[in-house]
Formats: sequence, structure tokens, C-alpha cells
Amino acid sequence: MTGSRATGLTSAEVAQRIADGRANDVPSRVTRSVADIVRANVFTRINAILAVLFAIVLATGSLVNGLFGLLIVLNSVIGVVQELRAKLTLDRLSIVGQVKPLVRRADGTRALPPGEVVCDDVIELGPGDQVVVDGVTVEESGLEIDESLLTGEADPVLKSVGESLMSGSFVVAGTGAYRATKVGRDAYAATLTAQASKLSLVRSELRAGINQILTLVTYLLIPAGLLVIYTQLFTTRAGWQQAVLRTVGALVPMVPEGLVLMTSIAFAVGVVRLGRRQCLVQELPAIEGLARVSVVCADKTGTLTENRMQVAGLHPLDATCAMDTVVDVLASMAAGDVRPNASMQAVADAYRDPPGWTVTATAPFKSATKWSGSSFAGHGNWVLGAPDVLQEPSSDAAVQAEAAGSQGLRVLLLASSDLAVDSPSAPGHLTPVALIMLRQAVRPDAADTLKYFAEQHVSVKVISGDNAASVGAVASTLGLNGTTLDARMLPADADELAETVEQYTTFGRVRPDQKRAMIRALQHRGHIVAMTGDGVNDVLALKDADIGVAMGSGSSASRAVAQIVLLDNKFATLPYVVGEGRRVIGNIERVSNLFLTKTVYSVLLALLIGVTGLAARWSGVRSFMFPFEPIHVTVAGWFTIGIPAFVLSLAPNTERAQPHFVRRVVTAAVPNGAVAGVGTFVCYLLAFRGHADTAAQQTQASTSALITLLVIAVWVLAVVARPYTWWRVILVALSGGAYVAIFNIPLACERFMLDPSNVALTATALAIGVLGAAIVEALWWLRGSANGAARQLWRRPET
Repeated sequence: MTGSRATGLTSAEVAQRIADGRANDVPSRVTRSVADIVRANVFTRINAILAVLFAIVLATGSLVNGLFGLLIVLNSVIGVVQELRAKLTLDRLSIVGQVKPLVRRADGTRALPPGEVVCDDVIELGPGDQVVVDGVTVEESGLEIDESLLTGEADPVLKSVGESLMSGSFVVAGTGAYRATKVGRDAYAATLTAQASKLSLVRSELRAGINQILTLVTYLLIPAGLLVIYTQLFTTRAGWQQAVLRTVGALVPMVPEGLVLMTSIAFAVGVVRLGRRQCLVQELPAIEGLARVSVVCADKTGTLTENRMQVAGLHPLDATCAMDTVVDVLASMAAGDVRPNASMQAVADAYRDPPGWTVTATAPFKSATKWSGSSFAGHGNWVLGAPDVLQEPSSDAAVQAEAAGSQGLRVLLLASSDLAVDSPSAPGHLTPVALIMLRQAVRPDAADTLKYFAEQHVSVKVISGDNAASVGAVASTLGLNGTTLDARMLPADADELAETVEQYTTFGRVRPDQKRAMIRALQHRGHIVAMTGDGVNDVLALKDADIGVAMGSGSSASRAVAQIVLLDNKFATLPYVVGEGRRVIGNIERVSNLFLTKTVYSVLLALLIGVTGLAARWSGVRSFMFPFEPIHVTVAGWFTIGIPAFVLSLAPNTERAQPHFVRRVVTAAVPNGAVAGVGTFVCYLLAFRGHADTAAQQTQASTSALITLLVIAVWVLAVVARPYTWWRVILVALSGGAYVAIFNIPLACERFMLDPSNVALTATALAIGVLGAAIVEALWWLRGSANGAARQLWRRPET
């Protein structure tokens, strides 16, 4: 170790720095504050529009027509409660999965949360550790830092005592310590993001699609809204109260008040559900993203196999070297490694009695070189690493190692060298001495998880730094069929690399930079790629993958860059994440269909009434009033959209995620909305008698139009709810039954300003509604035929 041992701060010095505001107070990137949550859910554009319309209705003195104002309260309360639940879950899990640096202080060295680090703290580093604050190196032993997440430079940097370290970088080899110089918002990475390693966010096709839909709605609202305001206020010659109420009745249903809310709730509930399975979702859209992946790239060690290993055998290669010497060398190398990886820890567990040799030089393990080493005074220079890297493939040691690897064992070669391990020419000329066989236990849930992905037509690629034969053998035991390739044979050309990665299933001896290149090659082929890993050699691939999934027991760097962390290290949790993503995507698509259908028929009806009103004004007669007052559209929304949308947004859904979310929603909702709008207008046109209408007759005309609208809207719900399960059938039946009850309860008709007593008009409204429902049904079957998708009314048992 270069550099004298640095002393840590005393408790008094720590307290003084906290009092001076020199603590690492970088906020968590996972959740918003309570105040931000309340503000984001209460002070929304939609709530503001509804509040203005509510105030206008109150000015008319009609309190019952202001019932839609409850939407402001409900939207806000539901949104706040659900997001607070998600916040509590995420905060709890983030504490469990938090990267905790080893901080050296006067009273000892211990792992502390990043928020407890203060300026001038001494922080110890080992392979896989993330640099959490800026600092200056005070100790180092072959300390190599990867700063690619910050600078883009792929090559690790060897750090000497006195050189600076940037937060957000991570250790790829060696050990050391640094003294914190900049903490909190002054640290380098904090100027880039709220957390020191995340430079980009997961793209959410769902949220992007919702934004496109809202943009489309905005363009529809402006002309329709202006037209209806003009015609109702200036051409109907009605009293100002009626004109205002009819204007608000036209504007309220145009606003998709619950669409963003339901999307947020669906994500929040997904976070809570996955939290119960010890899955930390560091970016909410990652739930959606994993449901869309077409390729999962999995590291072997720590993902498909247990991270811990044990020595299964020791096979001598050099008859001149006694086994006692081999054991002493292994015990000495393991004892001298202050931050052993899984392989060296297995050696340390097996050989616990080092002879006390003096170490003169060390070479830390690097994923790029695949070996580590130690030089001992009077006892030679020793190298421990991959046999097929340190020896020619045709050598006896490499052949024996390949045979052992084909049985699923990890094999290390112990060799003596003619050079000190810290020599620039190391490892030098090597003499093979022994092969160390390591056994890894396959995770019991790995086979079922791989089978699940195969059934979902998701390709799985096993990408490992281990020997290719060993990787292939483990993959084979898990039922993952396919060919294996040694990554040293991978082509450099990007197109050829993409073709090769598509062709093979398992890859061994993959360097960290090759993992990254393979991820990018798959992405260039149009794949959505998820990467699972736990080691420092997986960091670059995790960062570049569409979705990075890290194990909770993995390196701090891998957990910091991943969007999903499996805190209990269960690979089998991934299918549940996929399931939550499918639930969110499928349910929000249904909900979007309902809300956009409502917006389309509201806008279309307003345009038809407005254009008719303008034509009437030009002809010198009184124009149509809008058929509905606010209470009518509020009642219409209760059981065709509001309650069903809430239920559907949270319901189980295992349907596979499909691309082109916006196109599918628009092609379904626009025709359905057009049918509802035209049908309602036709019914109102037949029922409205113009100047001769009394107040009662106007109410009957509005009631007739509402009946037509409700029949079609309930059938749209019935179509959107497919394929049916028993509870979806009940949901649709209850929705339709609720309206039947409302129209047959005299008190409800009185309160909601309904009058279905005119049998002829009611029968006409029902007939037009049934015709519209039939058209909606036909359109559903035609869309399925055009898309080549087999329509199913009932969910199949296997799905």
C-alpha cells in the first residue's frame, strides 16, 4: 500500500463539520418530497380548468351542476395517497439497498449511509466500490478508477497518492483510500444528477404516448371549445344561466381529467407491489421497460449461480512443487487480499493458515487481464488467474482446465513467474503449478425464470467473464439450449458483431468493454435489451442497457447504475417485474381508450352543435342549445369511465406488451368516439323541437340524447374490457345496471334533471344507442381482422 495510513476524524470533528453544513446532503433521486407530491397532484392544469368551470357554475346558483367539482378533490386525494404509499415503499427499500461507503474514523471503520459522510472523512475503496464524494487519494495499492460514466473515457485510470477522485466513478481494480474534499451539491456528479452515477433516464413509451394523446386533445379542445362558447352564449337566445350551464356541460367532458392520474396510480401501485418482493425500482418507467424487452443478457456468476463459491479440488501440474508449498502460496495470496472477490474468498475459506510470508508486491485482479498476483520475499512470484488466458489453448494446463470447465466448474491456474507481479512486463514467463477447481451452486430459481422468458419469446444471452466451456455447461444445466462462443473470437466490426451475438446464446471470457459492445449491437438490431449483473465488470453494460437489473449483494457501482435492484438477490423476481409492467401497459391502454373516446365524442358533439348553431344564425333562427348540463356529463362519466377506469387500471393483466401504444389507442378510440358523438347528435336532432320546446320538452330531449350516449358508452366499456373474465363481466353489468337504476328512481331523475317519461323519445334513443353499439362491436372485429390479431371474447385459461 502506497502512502502512510491516514487517520480518520474524531466524533467532535464530525459534529463540527455537520454543524458547519459540510455534510453530504445530496437528495435521493428515488422519490419526491411530500410537499412536491402534494403540489404535483393538486396544482395541475386539469384541476385548474375544472376549478374555473366549477366557479362559473356556482355563479349560476346551480349547485347540483357543480358536482363535477368533486373530481378536483378526488383526483388530488387519490394521487397524493397512492404516491405517498409508493414513496414510503421506495424510501424503505432505498435505505436497505443503499450504497454504503466504508468510512474510517478515529473510533474505527464502518459502513455509513452516504448522507453521513462529511468533508475530510477518509473513505476506503475496493473493487466494485463507487466513489460517493469528490476527494484526494491518500492510500493506494494498484488502485484503478473507471471514470467512463462521467467523462466517457473507457480506459481505467491508475491513481497515485495525491491525485483527485470524482464522485460517480468506481473502482475496477486494487484498493486504496481517499479523503473527501467536496461533498453534497458541491461534488462533481451532483452537478450532473441528483445521484452520483445516473446520467440518463429510462425512456417510457407509455408516458410519451400519454403526452402525445394530451397534445392531440389540446389541439381538438381549442377550436371546439371556442365554437361552443360562442354559439351557446351568443346564438341560442337563452338566459345567461342556461347558456353558461350548457357551455360548461360541453367543456367538462372534453378534459381527460383522469388519464394522467390513472397512469401515475398504476405506476405507484406497481412500485408498492414489487416492494413487497424486495425489488427496488429506482426509476418508475423501468417497470414498463422490462415488460417490453426482447433480449435479456444475464451474467452467470451472482445471477444464474450463487455468488459464493467453494474449492472443489486442487490438481497439481508441477511435480517439483510440493502440495504444502501450493497450499502456503494460496493461503498467503488470500490473506494478503484485503478486498477479495468471490473466487479469492473461496480460496481463503479453504486455506486458512498462511505461513506469514512477507509480501513485496501485489497485482490486483482486473476483468480485462483475468489474473492477480503476489510476490513474496524469498518465496517467489505467483500468479492466479484464468488458465486459457495465462496459457496457450493447446497447453496441458489449458486442456485440463477446459475439461473441468465443461462440467460447470470454475478453474483457476496457479503459476510461478520469473518477474515480480508489479513489473511492467508481468506476468512474464509462467510455470503452471496447480489447477484450483471451484464449484458454484446454481440458483434454484434460475431454470424456471429462464423457462418463463423462453415461453414469452424473450431471448436470453448469458454473458460471462468465465471460461466459455464452464458458462456453456451451466447454461445447459438450466435448460438454456444454444451454441457457446469464446468472446476472444468476437469480430470487431459492428455489423458482424451484431450478427454473431444474434447467432450464439452463451459467451465466455467476455471483457467489460465487450459486454457493452454486445449490448449496443443488440440495440442497433432493434432489440430492447435488459442486462442483469452484480459485478464491477457489468457496470458499463448495465448503464448502456435499456433496463439495468442489479443484484442487491452486488457491487455498489452496479447497484448505483441499475434501474432495478433485486435486494433479495432472487433472479426469479424478474417475471414479477415483467408482470407488473404488463399490468401497467395493458391497463393504461384500456383506460386511455375510455378517456380518449369520451374526449372525441364530446369534441365532435360540440363541433356538430356549434356548426349547426352557426348555420342557424346565418339563416336568422335560434340555434341548438348543447344537449347536456354539467350534471348530465358528470353522471355519464361515473359508470362508463370513472369507476371502471379506476378498477381496470389496478386489475391483474398478463397480456404481452405491444409497441405503437398511441396508434392502437387512437385507432380504437376515435372511431368509437365518432360513433357515440354522431349517434347522440342524431338523437338530439330528432328530439329537439326548436322554438316550441317547453322546459320539460328540453329536458326530455336532453334525456334522450343522454340515453343514446350511455348505451354506446357502456358498450365501448364492454369492448375495452375484453377478453372477459368473471369480474370484468360483473363490472360491465354493474355499470349498465347502475344507469338502469338511475333512470327508474324518481328521486334520482329529479336530482339529475332527467325525464325518460316520453316513451317515443326514449324508444328512439334506445334504438339509436343499440345501433351505435352494434357499429362499435363491428369496428372491434374489423380492427382485429385488419391487424391480423385473433379476437377473443373470453380469456384463455393458460393466459
